[in-house]
Amino acid sequence: MSSRLNPEDQRRVEQYLNTPQHRIERRAFRPWLLMLALLGVVAGLGLLSRLLAALVT
Repeated sequence: MSSRLNPEDQRRVEQYLNTPQHRIERRAFRPWLLMLALLGVVAGLGLLSRLLAALVT
């Protein structure tokens, strides 16, 4: 695959991508886990809101 960058810029990009902070293996992103956590937070805050409303009245 040819690059549209000139050779000097391509060398800089490769050097940047080879730095240690860009070579870390990360786990795959799991959107369903994020949605489950978000649902848990929303439900918890809803329950807290109902509890506080019951205490005030």
